[in-house]
Formats: sequence, C-alpha cells, structure tokens
Amino acid sequence: MNTPDINKDIFKLSQAEFPYIQKVRRHIHKHPEIGFEVQETAKFIASELASFGNLEIKTQVGQTGIVADLNIKGATKRIALRADMDALPMEEQNTCDYRSVNKGKAHMCGHDAHSAMLLGAARILAKNSDQLSASVRFIFQPNEESYPGGAPAMIDDNALLGVDEIYGMHVWPLIPVKHYGLVRGAAMGKPDVFKIKIQGVGGHASIPHKAIDPIVIGAQIIMALQTIISRNVNFQDAAVLSVTQFHAGTTHNVIPDKAFIEGTLRTFDDQLSLDILTRIKEILSGFEKAFQVTTEFELLPGYPVLFNHDESVTYTEQCLKSLLPEKEIKSYQAPNTLGGEDFAYYLEKIPGCYVFLGCANIEKGITNICHDPKFEIDEDCLVYGTALHCQWALNFGK
Repeated sequence: MNTPDINKDIFKLSQAEFPYIQKVRRHIHKHPEIGFEVQETAKFIASELASFGNLEIKTQVGQTGIVADLNIKGATKRIALRADMDALPMEEQNTCDYRSVNKGKAHMCGHDAHSAMLLGAARILAKNSDQLSASVRFIFQPNEESYPGGAPAMIDDNALLGVDEIYGMHVWPLIPVKHYGLVRGAAMGKPDVFKIKIQGVGGHASIPHKAIDPIVIGAQIIMALQTIISRNVNFQDAAVLSVTQFHAGTTHNVIPDKAFIEGTLRTFDDQLSLDILTRIKEILSGFEKAFQVTTEFELLPGYPVLFNHDESVTYTEQCLKSLLPEKEIKSYQAPNTLGGEDFAYYLEKIPGCYVFLGCANIEKGITNICHDPKFEIDEDCLVYGTALHCQWALNFGK
C-alpha cells in the first residue's frame, strides 16, 4: 500500500546515500570514456544496478547503453529517467585525487555526476518500490557529446518502448548549488556546424600581387559573418554564430592556395537557422565575385531544439515544491541556453522535461563552465539531483 511518508524523507534518504553517490561519481570521473566507447563505464554501472535487486537490466542498448526497469505490479504508467555516460576528448587540469587517469579524456561536462545521481536514485527507489505507483525506467546513454548523439540509437533500440514521459537533468555551473533551473518551452538550442573552404591561388610571400591570398580573404569573410547576427537578425530572436577554427598555410614565405573556416550556428528556430544559412551563402557568393576565389560550404545539422513540454514542466514544478520551501520557488526559474543536448530527440517522441541543476559555489571557487579543463562541481548538488529523480518517480501516476 502506498504511503506519503517517503516524500517527506526523500532528502534524508538522498543525503544518506551521499557517500555512495560521491564514490560512484569519483570512480566514473577518474576513468572517463568517450563516444560510444564506454564499455567499462557501462559494465560498472550495470554491475551496480544488479546489486540493487528488483531491476530488469538490458545492456548494449543503442550499442553501449543500459536500460534498467523497476517494474511495479499493477502499474499502468511508466516514467523514464535518463543520464549520459560519456566524457570529452580533452585533458583535465584539475589536481584532485580522482582526476582523469585516461590521457586525452575527461569528464568536463558533468556526465559522471549524471550517472552517479541516477544510480543513487535507482538504489533508493529499488529499496522503496512499494511506494511507487508507476514503473520506472533508468536509461544510461552513451555518446551525448558527439553528433549524431547516442539518443537516436537508444530510441531505435526501443529505449522508449512503453514509456509515457521522460525526465533528465544537467549539472549547470551558471546556477548556484542547491538551486534548480527550469525552463518552459525551448530550453536548449539547435547547434549546427558549418565548414567553409576557400580556394585561392598560392604564391611567394614576397609577390602577393601574383597570388589570390585565401588568408586575407578568409579574414574578411569571418568579419562579414560576424555582421549577420547584429545586422540581419531581429534583436528579439536568439542566435549565435561563432567561428571556432581558421586554418591556412604551412610556412612563413608561402602564400597558401586554400584556407578553411569552421564554426557553429545556434538558434531556437528552424526558419531563423535557414535564413542565416542563406545569408552566409550570399556572403560567400559576393566574395567569390569580388576576389576571384571559389568557396565550398558544408552544413552539419546538429541536435534539434530541446523543447520542454508544458504539462511536464508543471509536473516538475509540483515535484520541486514538495522538495523545496515555498520561499525558494523563485530560485528555480532560469533562462534558456543555446547549448545543445541530444535529450531533445527523446522529447520529440514523448512528453518530458529537462532541468538544469545548480552546481556552482563561488565561495569554494567552483565557477568554471562546462568543457573548461578545470570544470568541477560542488558535490552537494548530488543530493539535490538524486532527490529530484526520486521525486519524479514517486509522484508519477498518482
């Protein structure tokens, strides 16, 4: 028989599991893996899940993902909770005891915390399954960091089969620890990648008039691209265009014959993205005519806009109100961001919500943003994330 007592104790239960959750987070942090190559991480997580009991576990879902079901007898609803497992291909510069031991790989985006919190929630809920009205699916996903993402592979492998709604979260260094960030509607952007090749005419650096210098032309193209947002996009529409790579040349006395530009375009609106891409192509066409070069343009579409469903946001608000005092409700309002997340694919299939979990602590100097080589979290956030995962599951279907 269901009782409401666990709802009053969910923070105490999460706090009691903190040593376990912290230990798991630090283990995963120390042994990062990237992309779909997360076999050891998945093996570790599957072993932990098996130790909890009451779970039906499937491995190698979507290549290297895990799906674990906590099936509740007589339940007519099923909620899914998702965490990502993969790290980034970069070096960590932190000096903590649990820093990465895998060269060129590091958990600088918090996926170690995501997996640890979901494991903590699975452990709590498996012990208290008699308190649940709905079945729960725990999804541990690979390859969130690299397009096309791991979510499509998980979906193709039936990770959402029989699921009514899905929820997830991301540790967020722009929000203080002990706070939640919740956005209605478009919460995260569409991160497209563009590549430009400029074909000029090479030559000797001492006689530039005999060459068509792609470096000078490329520099002007970059500056022209920077005018698109400020001069062609309505100030009320959110958009970012950033050039992040510019490569040309091999030595000091040779004008190269080609240059390469790469960058990202991010918006919350498909039509706005198309309008900006049209403007990029118009700019390139103008430079071709003005400087007698040829250009090649390639677009690599990114994840879709992550759109939180209204009813799921309202449900999350209700869960947060049961976790937080009334006076703190304002603390979990947050702006959206043009960062991208492949959780968006799940939300295209079924209703759900994605929450930003505060992990920053100015007093402790924990303020570095995600993907920074010194990114870190205030581990107190692990309790808050675990508690919300549990609350989502406990209230669902009632």
